[in-house]
Amino acid sequence: GLAAMPGQRPLGRGTLLRPLLDCSRAELQGYAEAHGLSWIEDPSNADTRFSRNFLRQRVMPLLAERWPQAGVALARSAAHLSEAEQLLGELARMDLQAARGEPLFPWLALPSLELSLVTQLSDARQRNLLRHWLAPLSRMPDSDHWAGWRDLRDAAGDASPVWKLADGELHRADGRLYWLSADWLAPPVLPDPAVVRVQGTSELPGNGQVQIRGELPAGRWHLRYRLGGESLHLPERGRRDLKRLLNEWRVPAFVRPRLPLLFDGDELMAVANLAQSASLQACGVRLHW
Repeated sequence: GLAAMPGQRPLGRGTLLRPLLDCSRAELQGYAEAHGLSWIEDPSNADTRFSRNFLRQRVMPLLAERWPQAGVALARSAAHLSEAEQLLGELARMDLQAARGEPLFPWLALPSLELSLVTQLSDARQRNLLRHWLAPLSRMPDSDHWAGWRDLRDAAGDASPVWKLADGELHRADGRLYWLSADWLAPPVLPDPAVVRVQGTSELPGNGQVQIRGELPAGRWHLRYRLGGESLHLPERGRRDLKRLLNEWRVPAFVRPRLPLLFDGDELMAVANLAQSASLQACGVRLHW
């Protein structure tokens, strides 16, 4: 943007350098002619339908006619803006490090931040932090279209607001922000019982992998997702409704339909990463997603 093209920036595993940005066209042409160097003209450079050429050939000469130092002044302003952009990036990285907090579910591999640590910042720093955090994940709206962030941030504590962006969604759950995209925005496909392994790792279509750690006893084992009405017999607690358990465990609403459940026939025996029945616990079996 206004900060102009950087003199150097990371590119892949190296660095892209532009050491001649501070040299004018006249200086470069004079050097080339003085040293007998030839060059190739890009014919598109003469086409003023392109904004860069219109500025170079029509606008800048007119400005220089009135203000001879216009080019120097614009370059100086661009350098200041570039420096400001660098400082904003450094500030965002500091704020981002502080806002990560301690996730309740370390196994939930989603980009997330602690909302209370974000809202401690001024509105301008909140936007700066979110731009920096989400830039690799989605195209961001311009400065006039941030109402979605304010609505999500300021919604009631028991609400489940969503801010929809170009390439995904920002969700809020139990005081934490989560970025969802790709497979997370589609309902999971039920796993094929034929590919579920009684031991080891099974692929779940669009939903990662699930691993059975330990050896299952004989039974009619299969995986599926929530349908409603499930209950689990917990050690020392007896039978509990799965819906109440998920509330108790503070599992985000968008995770619940995707949690792999292990059944023996019609009996729920394990909820991935969270709990297993008394009989499976006695066998030392765990379901890891």
